[in-house]
Amino acid sequence: MNLCNGLLMASIALALTACNDSDLAAPEAVAAPVEVKLIAINDFHGNIEAGAITLTVPDASDPSKTTKVPVGGAEYLATWVKNLKAKNSNNVVVSAGDLIGASPMISALYHDEPTIESMNALGLDFNAVGNHEFDDGREELLRMQNGGCHADKVGCADGKFDGAKFKFLAANVQDSKTGKTLFPAYQIKEFQGVKIGFIGMTLKGTPGIVTPSGVVGLDFKDEVETANKLVPELQKQGVETIVVLLHEGGVTVDKKYNECNGISGPIVDIVNKLDKAIDVVVSGHTHQPYNCKINDKLVTSAYQYGGMVTDIDLTIDPKTRNVIKMSANNLAVTRDVPKDAAQTSLIEKFLKLVTPLKDRVAGTIAGPLTKTATAAGEMPLGRVIADAQLDATADKSNGASQISFMNPGGVRAELGPDAAAKVTYGQLFTVQPFGNTLVTMTLTGEQIDKVLEQQWNAGAAKIMQVSAGFSYIWDKSKPDGSKVDIASIKLNGVAIDPKANYRVTVNNFMATGGDGYLEFVNGKSVLGGPQDVDALENYLKKNPMLAVPKAERISVLN
Repeated sequence: MNLCNGLLMASIALALTACNDSDLAAPEAVAAPVEVKLIAINDFHGNIEAGAITLTVPDASDPSKTTKVPVGGAEYLATWVKNLKAKNSNNVVVSAGDLIGASPMISALYHDEPTIESMNALGLDFNAVGNHEFDDGREELLRMQNGGCHADKVGCADGKFDGAKFKFLAANVQDSKTGKTLFPAYQIKEFQGVKIGFIGMTLKGTPGIVTPSGVVGLDFKDEVETANKLVPELQKQGVETIVVLLHEGGVTVDKKYNECNGISGPIVDIVNKLDKAIDVVVSGHTHQPYNCKINDKLVTSAYQYGGMVTDIDLTIDPKTRNVIKMSANNLAVTRDVPKDAAQTSLIEKFLKLVTPLKDRVAGTIAGPLTKTATAAGEMPLGRVIADAQLDATADKSNGASQISFMNPGGVRAELGPDAAAKVTYGQLFTVQPFGNTLVTMTLTGEQIDKVLEQQWNAGAAKIMQVSAGFSYIWDKSKPDGSKVDIASIKLNGVAIDPKANYRVTVNNFMATGGDGYLEFVNGKSVLGGPQDVDALENYLKKNPMLAVPKAERISVLN
């Protein structure tokens, strides 16, 4: 080695020695985004058994066409959820309220224990309380969470009831004395080091649409104020991805369930006022399907009764813990998938138990009460249901109702007596399977005229069934919005006064704008009442051998 080479080698050695470990280390790897799947439902209402629920979906053979298919049922919903969970192990199953309450007989007769057991088996993680969770009061709702047998001894089919394995959330429901929330305000789930906060709430107007005894001793706080106050608390715990499960919603102008065309209602104002740190709002209450962004937040609702599930995908930056991408897809829970065996077993067990109760005699009628409509849109059975609702709420203490309306879509079956003129409780449940509660409100004559015009809002006419004493005329040749002459609207033969107040009874579905009857949302002095099926049974008991009502209350021209 010559002198020059020796000096060169020494210089290289010295340079390498001078380099520290960090100079030679490989570039730091960038952590991959965390992918999380949320699977959401709302307004399940105890519909564990597959019922007569349908959705209009694209035709599989020709996407340019649509077809109506049966949807829902816990046996199929559980399979859909399982299949979605299989796509991403980072998943959470959530519900935006009214999981229970206003339930079909198979669940309602056992105090909704079957629904809790069904959701346990399905793998539900969180349920925000809805207004119907309070139908039977605070203590019964706490029993749903914590378990134990009902005081009337009906229930606990296996000798015990362990309660929900999932968590009820109630951020805006506080004990009036202590100020503490009835259930936790939120829960946090962590995936690959990233935390997601789930805030659960019901609508602040819950006390006005449930039986007063159901909410005694409880305060219902503003949804926006409640959620926004919780944001800093969650952020202190390292949470930057925040999901609100809110039992309040909106109404769209069409049935495109992955859009929000013309959306209106409380959800719009609420979302627009929510803290910018909130990323997703899973909503409910209005039983409407929609999916879009409002105020840079993903806002979804998955129809009703388990007939749809929302598939939500979040991509989260592990360093900032913020959502960098999000998408949602409302999926019809079609029945072309295998039944979930655990759900089938549960349903079969309760069907056997319910049968004796289903067969008890509820009343007698003089002839079949059909769904066959007149040219004006009236059904004999619809008249009876409207009369029963008016009878249940006419007393001053129950609402002082003067008029009752019933949505035609809520009359699910005809009521036919046996050879002895008897009808059973099971038949009444089949006629009105949703267990809706009655709601009485004050409307002006002008508002009554407006809601009558809204019977043509959603394309095909949805002529409400009306109670005895109320009458009006509509003109088929007139354009939508002008079909009813307000001068023709009468109560007990007297034309209504556009500025006067009237007490009106509808079911809770209609009261929240269901079927496009949006003006009911603006009713004042709202009071909750009994379940519709109970009102019908009591009316039949008061009127043995009830005659089929034939006198027309609605007339049509042209």
